[in-house]
Amino acid sequence: MTSESSVPAPQAGTGASYAGAGVDIEAGDRAVELMKEWVKRTRRPEVFGGIGGFAGLFDVSALKRYERPLLATATDGVGTKVDLARKLGVYDTIGHDLVGMVVDDIVVCGAEPLFMTDYICVGKVHPERVAAIVKGIAEGCVLAGCALVGGETAEHPGLLGEDDFDVAGAGTGVVEADRLLGADRIRTGDTVIAMASSGLHSNGYSLVRHVLLDRAGMALESHVEEFGRTLGEELLEPTKIYSLDCLALIRTAEVHAFSHVTGGGLANNLARVVPDGLHATVDRSTWTPAPVFDLVGRTGRVERLELEKTLNMGVGMIAVVPEESADAALTLLKDRGVEAWVAGEITERGDHSTGATLVGDYA
Repeated sequence: MTSESSVPAPQAGTGASYAGAGVDIEAGDRAVELMKEWVKRTRRPEVFGGIGGFAGLFDVSALKRYERPLLATATDGVGTKVDLARKLGVYDTIGHDLVGMVVDDIVVCGAEPLFMTDYICVGKVHPERVAAIVKGIAEGCVLAGCALVGGETAEHPGLLGEDDFDVAGAGTGVVEADRLLGADRIRTGDTVIAMASSGLHSNGYSLVRHVLLDRAGMALESHVEEFGRTLGEELLEPTKIYSLDCLALIRTAEVHAFSHVTGGGLANNLARVVPDGLHATVDRSTWTPAPVFDLVGRTGRVERLELEKTLNMGVGMIAVVPEESADAALTLLKDRGVEAWVAGEITERGDHSTGATLVGDYA
């Protein structure tokens, strides 16, 4: 016994189309045109060709000057911070966050970021909105000293709402093999230098949104006295980009390691570069976290250890340097406008200690 299914005959003039399915190719083309000027501003001498090709091209003949070049690569996004950008209709800062999250992972090993690519996924292409996102990415690349060599904008109707979007990026850098930074360089007596964050950066926003928006019912447009601006403006403060500062520090003083303070917090990220047998002790009393961290903790009754493993608590990057290099490092960072201070030291590890510990109370 067989069964038959009836397929309706196509009607004249009712053929399906990509546009009818929700994808606007013309809008995508306009978005590309609008972003070209911003991408051009990130150009480095090694960039070959322009935007619009199937692949971004980068002339690596410059790497011939390296004895043994190691390529470093990283990829990341900005998490649920994009939801706040969408709600506030502010799209030209989220790109700074994306660049910071990628290039500052690359520079941790001592590598110079060379180029980035981006991926923007939207429910519906609004050309000016996409161009604003790319403008932020391009501005971030300029701050990082790397080129934006390409990217992709994907329209996902039916999967994302018309105003929904997400961003991700990937970057590549290079470091001489014998200048690679990391745990194997760290020694007992090294100094831990903290560099101030610009705020929350791009981590922990699921907790922040849950506490401040869902539970406390705070409005993004509300003025917060401790911030001197609205809640939304504080939460969208772009991630600080440290890559050029770190590279300048390497050229000026001896550096053994960097640690980018992202998801997991200061102690967990610092522990990633502390070798077996040694321990990093960081003194909380050497700095005062910005008011936003206190607001989240106090409003949500979040325990300190929970805050510290979720948020950066005011420190976005760590440098581990020999004790004799600490003064030169601090002077260089101050001259570059980076707030930095001695926050701790490297000691021999006790039997029951972890790789890094925060001690004391915040100032």
